[in-house]
Amino acid sequence: MIVYKKKKSEFLVDIDTGEIGDIVSKAVTSVLGMRVGPSEKKSWENSLEYMGQVLAPDEVSPESLVAIEYRIPRTSNRIDFLVSGKGADGSTNIVIVELKQWSSAEKTAEDGIVRTALGGRIRSTTHPSYQAWSYASLLSGFNEAVHSGEIDVYPCAYLHNYKRDGIIDDGFYKDHITNAPLYCKADRKELRSFIGEKVQSGDQDDIISKLDSSAIMPSKVLAEHVGKMLRGNKEFVMIDTQKIVYERAMSFVNSSTDGKKKVLLVQGGPGTGKSVIAVNLLAKLTNTGKMAQYVTKNAAPREVYHSLLSGTFKKNEISNLFKSSGSYVESEFDAYDALIVDEAHRLNAKSGLYSNMGENQIKELIHSSKVAIFFIDDAQRIHFKDIGSSDEIRKWAKEFEADIEELELTSQFRCSGSDGYLAWIDHVLGIRETANYDLSEINYDFQVFDSPATMRDEIFERNKDNNKSRLVAGYCWDWVSKKDSKANDITLPPFDFSMQWNLAEDKGTWMIKENSVEQIGCIHTCQGLELDYVGVVIGPDLQMKNGQLVTDPSSRSKNDRSIFGWKKQMKTDPEGTLKKLDEIIRNTYRTLMTRGMKGCYVHAVDKELNEYLRSKL
Repeated sequence: MIVYKKKKSEFLVDIDTGEIGDIVSKAVTSVLGMRVGPSEKKSWENSLEYMGQVLAPDEVSPESLVAIEYRIPRTSNRIDFLVSGKGADGSTNIVIVELKQWSSAEKTAEDGIVRTALGGRIRSTTHPSYQAWSYASLLSGFNEAVHSGEIDVYPCAYLHNYKRDGIIDDGFYKDHITNAPLYCKADRKELRSFIGEKVQSGDQDDIISKLDSSAIMPSKVLAEHVGKMLRGNKEFVMIDTQKIVYERAMSFVNSSTDGKKKVLLVQGGPGTGKSVIAVNLLAKLTNTGKMAQYVTKNAAPREVYHSLLSGTFKKNEISNLFKSSGSYVESEFDAYDALIVDEAHRLNAKSGLYSNMGENQIKELIHSSKVAIFFIDDAQRIHFKDIGSSDEIRKWAKEFEADIEELELTSQFRCSGSDGYLAWIDHVLGIRETANYDLSEINYDFQVFDSPATMRDEIFERNKDNNKSRLVAGYCWDWVSKKDSKANDITLPPFDFSMQWNLAEDKGTWMIKENSVEQIGCIHTCQGLELDYVGVVIGPDLQMKNGQLVTDPSSRSKNDRSIFGWKKQMKTDPEGTLKKLDEIIRNTYRTLMTRGMKGCYVHAVDKELNEYLRSKL
């Protein structure tokens, strides 16, 4: 969507008059329907002034076109600055410029991630070169004019206030800087040469409008790439009811028509294969030319499945197929043929870095797609902000007058094929009354350990088989090792047990990284994923008192955001808040204790709880 587009000569006039901030602000409000704050307007005035200095000489054709705040069709992604024109060989070119006002940054150990001042404090964000490249990759993967070769795109980043310091241009970011050259404060001439080389003559063909009006569909190269990665990958083989749900979902999408939305609601407990179906749907729909994306609120499933498909932990072309649930606040109506929403119980109302964008993610997902497919387990909501529920999805489907169909995955593939184990977990944790009082007839390796050190050693031994065993814990210990790499987080001195939470740089890929068994994961790094064996340290937030299983939110770490603000809520609604807290804590341990396909080992900090669990075997 074109917000501002003028000849370079006209753009320079807008700079000289000092009105560029007002012009762009009014255009954003008029075209995108967005209010513009003083800080955003000021950032345009500052950054565009520098771009005016870059473009002023005739090294870049005066007849080239300039676009500002260009929104990529069907998405909420906006590109800061575009310059279009012809190359020396007559090629039709667009240069993408990602503009940043940063003056400093911190290196991280995460691919394509830096830390810098945002919103009043230091936060993690994408490296500018990666961000510029990701926009070019999005266009080359889904814009027909680009992936057909009719238009060539060249990304770069310009940090006009930044003096090179060996951090922003550290060798760790070499791949991203190679894909999208990085220009800093002293590099104005170099940036001018880069743009001038691509745009040597004017844009008589209105290339930017051609880009904007081009058909949006996945490229054959992208589709074939995803299909090849899926074939032969045993992680994604479907069986039994998984195949039935998959075929019904495909039929649902293929029979969709313009103007009539469809919603498919798929219920399934832990290990029923929700994610396996979701990834297979993504691959097949992409391969057939449909615009589809895999969506989760939690980053861990996105990053793990991306890594399993691509064979690398680095971001690449297929990254644009895996999106956060907060990515659709500004998406157009029916922008996607299908959005495949995994872990729908984790959806939030608000989106954005400060939870200040949008109205309701379920509404936005249905709005943005012709067919919305939700995979959900209502018993896995583990955060105050989780609003995803079957009833909430039904409500919004009705609001959009969508056809809705519901399916259920009943076969249980985790926990040695035992629905009985899940029923036993629900009974033991007091989530619901079931007839599964013990595990005597269930073929599943469940053990209670008096020593967490012994449990750890057993998990380490199991992990030697195929790197598919891990330790997890309730979030009852502060994450001090995030700032002090030598510190231990979870320490239980009586048992000579000390371990760290998962490394910050591993993030969502902790479950599959080599040697990550040396650290302990939490609910946020393992929900939606599965292991062979899981070892669970139950913290003091779950205890036995006077023969009753009780929860204690005060034992949760202050670093855990899942119940943030609970003390304030207690003042206005103590009964409702306690009920919600109790549900979150029990659901958390239900989720942790159902990550293992072959076995679950448990150590509870509370001795009475340990004895209680052993008595239920």
